Amino acid sequence: MKKTALFSGILFLSLLFWTACLSDKSKEQKHQDQSDWVLVWEDNFDQTGSFDTTAWSKIPRGKSDWNNYMTDFDSCFDIRDGNMYLRGMVNYSLPEDTARYLTGGIYTKGKVGFQDGRLSIRARLHAAKGAWPAIWLLPEGEGWPNGGEIDIMERLNGDSIAYQTVHSHYTYTLGIKDNPQQGATGAIDPDDFNVYSVEMYPDSLVFFINDTHTFTYPRIETAEEGQFPFADKPFYLLIDNQLGGSWVGEVNPEDLPVDMIIDWVKFYQKKK
Repeated sequence: MKKTALFSGILFLSLLFWTACLSDKSKEQKHQDQSDWVLVWEDNFDQTGSFDTTAWSKIPRGKSDWNNYMTDFDSCFDIRDGNMYLRGMVNYSLPEDTARYLTGGIYTKGKVGFQDGRLSIRARLHAAKGAWPAIWLLPEGEGWPNGGEIDIMERLNGDSIAYQTVHSHYTYTLGIKDNPQQGATGAIDPDDFNVYSVEMYPDSLVFFINDTHTFTYPRIETAEEGQFPFADKPFYLLIDNQLGGSWVGEVNPEDLPVDMIIDWVKFYQKKK
């Protein structure tokens, strides 16, 4: 009887191990099997002077934490050595502007949309207390949060992790954040470039940092409204270097200026 019980226990543990392995493999399967994807749009920021205005615009100032210091001031934007620089700085230069800080951000709103594919951004994030750089997606012509928000990367201060999250009526208004899991964090090299990615499918969003799978947000069967507003419509890309806010906290002006450096943006779709 003892031998039988021992054998049964070993068998049970083995089954648990292989089930976990298969589960992990299935989570990564979509990414690993997509060697037939093709690059359909990219910006390597190789031009001089300014960014491509057929694809990008400067993000205007707003009243939210993430955009209350946005500016079109040229010193917050630069392209050099094949990189796009977005700067956060103390406002010493615009006395008529009452904002304490000035920050740079660009987006593809009304110009380039992304849908049904893999979007990857290679970026380096300099550290500062109160720095809150973000790379994210919003839908054209829809209100928040019902239209959905896809956060490909948010980083606080000088952290060695980045946050990847989704927001919607389901997660925000109804407050359902763990069925399914709303987001995750992943390790980054805080002193170098990292690649942040999301794969957009009709039934799921799959997130990666440096090609390491962080989490998957699936469409599920539920009686609640607005659980997966991420399919069948284009999203525009926002890249912004914000300072301060209720999440990241106070800014240390002695750490400024601080740069967010974008090497490239690439969008892939499967071959038809």
